Amino acid sequence: MKEINCDVLVVGAGPAGSVTAWYAAKAGANVLLVEKRQEIGSPVRCGEGLSKYWLKDVGIPEDRRWIANEVDGARIFSPSGKVWEINEKDAGNEVGYVIERDQFDKALAELAARAGAEIMLKTWVKGIIKRDGYIRGAVARHMGDDLKINAKIVVGADGYESQVGRWAGIDTSLKPNDIDSCIQYRMTGIDCDRRYCDFYLGSCAPGGYIWVFPKNEDTANVGIGVQLSKLKNPGEVKHYLDRWIDKQPGIRKGKKIDMVAGAVSISQPLEKTVDNGLMLVGDAARMIDPITGGGVSNGCKAAKVCGEVAGEAIAAGDYSAEFLQKYEKGWRALLEEKQYRNWLAKEKLVTLSDKVFDDLLELLSGTKLERLNVLNMLNAVREKYPEIVKEFEDFL
Repeated sequence: MKEINCDVLVVGAGPAGSVTAWYAAKAGANVLLVEKRQEIGSPVRCGEGLSKYWLKDVGIPEDRRWIANEVDGARIFSPSGKVWEINEKDAGNEVGYVIERDQFDKALAELAARAGAEIMLKTWVKGIIKRDGYIRGAVARHMGDDLKINAKIVVGADGYESQVGRWAGIDTSLKPNDIDSCIQYRMTGIDCDRRYCDFYLGSCAPGGYIWVFPKNEDTANVGIGVQLSKLKNPGEVKHYLDRWIDKQPGIRKGKKIDMVAGAVSISQPLEKTVDNGLMLVGDAARMIDPITGGGVSNGCKAAKVCGEVAGEAIAAGDYSAEFLQKYEKGWRALLEEKQYRNWLAKEKLVTLSDKVFDDLLELLSGTKLERLNVLNMLNAVREKYPEIVKEFEDFL
């Protein structure tokens, strides 16, 4: 079996994996980034909505190759058709740009490569190597041949279906109410307003929402996420989306030119994301926003910390869980409180009736919020519907 050596092995070349590899390489580590597919970013499994404001925090340059459309904001529709318009600055992590996700992922991999990271495509990791209480690398299959990769640190960035954490003994299991089943069409020839990303709430998408993210004046991603516990069978999520489309003349007239399906976690954060010689990041670490189901921004923010700490660990020659706590503490300081609050909010939202959604949107659309986030919305709702936010009192 062929053997190769590196300081840091990053498993998965999605956004979190590439940003981790980029920052670890910039810090001077010998980095190997492996991807099981033959093309980074493909197939796309994403609604492709993205906020623009966090990009500077991570150092990601805006690139017209991956920006399909820039929107003014979001429109949230209640079951009865009430509309709440929000400007893009306050609309959250899924609004600002509608992107070409395959090109975005490739651009991040280019940043990693330019910083010195090696990239191996069509490399499927089959298991991790453990020795003396540490993760010491991985066994993989590359272009049909078995491969042993010796590494001082392994970063699991292998997405929602992550196996790296599970192999290391970290509990990444999910309950059905912490999973959304999703399907999306790219549709052309439809009526859409390219100025807005649209969200539809209520029984049209139990435990989730329907989205219309415009690529241009007549093409958009039209998708749905439904809480897995609300489905009787996996194919039912498609029926929900198709029924909704049939009721929208401006969308029904369009043609489907692409379809993707998958699942996302909408869970609270993992209790543990590091071990001796190991870090988990992005979807593999359950960093997806439980309200929106979006994970790119959170994953990239955490990945910057992950890569920097990996570089520090290599320089110090210390790959212990104790040293890697710098990453654990760093990403939690950035994300954990919001993640946990949004998970609690999600737990309440999935129980609400269409009438309550109508009442809430009417209330919120008439309320001036200093800044739009779950905390401020809960405070606003508490004035009129204290029973809805009773479970959140410790966070308000």
